[in-house]
Amino acid sequence: MAPVGIMAQLRSLYSKQDEPALSEHTVAFLSVLLTLLYVVPFYLSPTTRPSPSLSRDAPSVIRARIRVVTGSCIVSSILVLWLIVEEDNSSLGAGVRLLGWWPVGLLETLRSLLLTAILFLGPLFERGIVEGEWKFWFRRSSLSECLSGWIGWRNYVAGPFTEEVMFRSAMVPLHLLAHTSPGRIVFLAPLYFGIAHVHHFYEFGLTHPDTPAVAALLRSLFQFGYTTIFGWYATFVYLRTGSLLSVVLIHSFCNWCGLPRFWGRVEAGETISPPITRGKEDSDDDVKIGVRGNSGGLGVGWTVAYYVLLVAGAIGFAQGLWPLTESYHALVSFSGKSN
Repeated sequence: MAPVGIMAQLRSLYSKQDEPALSEHTVAFLSVLLTLLYVVPFYLSPTTRPSPSLSRDAPSVIRARIRVVTGSCIVSSILVLWLIVEEDNSSLGAGVRLLGWWPVGLLETLRSLLLTAILFLGPLFERGIVEGEWKFWFRRSSLSECLSGWIGWRNYVAGPFTEEVMFRSAMVPLHLLAHTSPGRIVFLAPLYFGIAHVHHFYEFGLTHPDTPAVAALLRSLFQFGYTTIFGWYATFVYLRTGSLLSVVLIHSFCNWCGLPRFWGRVEAGETISPPITRGKEDSDDDVKIGVRGNSGGLGVGWTVAYYVLLVAGAIGFAQGLWPLTESYHALVSFSGKSN
């Protein structure tokens, strides 16, 4: 089918007036199924299941988990593609398009990364200028060093790719088949993404047995909160751009940046090595190890500059959210906004 025909079919997917291909109850069931398919295999084998003596960061565990979750993503993608073709009577090309695989969306990816970088102006200032990491940002050796270890490969490549394949590429089309409104998709679908991270509560308890259960629970709830918020953003970008590559790369970027500082003074430090690998589950103490040398005091102006940039980034993000995610390849049209 010609590209124009595929786009016409996609744009009519949500707007057509006949019965949806799937009911909302069926979509909820399938979404839970996909979530379980992503998480449960981690605990079915001793090679993927952490224990008090085997951390989830052990290279053998990471390798085994990447293998099983890759299989889960393949199965899920095939299942959803079959549902699109068979239940909605769509073409194979339209199905691949809904999965975000084609077109790749290089321009959409660059614009989405720019939008995300604007949001993180403050953290980029702190890491790049205050902590001095900028000198490593444009060295190929730094990138290869970050990805040479299994933790970095998981945090920046395998994790973002498999999570976005499962929770955006596979799960969002299910909601489209049920004619769920775009706003509900943005706020509902990422809840499964947040729930999928709750199992870290169990793993954290294994590796930190001395931590009080209440503290571990609050940590898990906090993680559920910010992974869900990121899921809102990623789902919005996916619907607006139709590009799987866009959400994978902004996921990697957010993993690299970590959570922004919302209080306290920025500190000076002499960077003695390239930025270490970090992920959503790393604590603040973990990510500082190996990054800073002898920390020293800075004038309050540096802290003021950080928070000014943090606020400016949030304002710039709000202003650029719609124009920088606008794309001809959008999967849906949000009411009141044009694509």
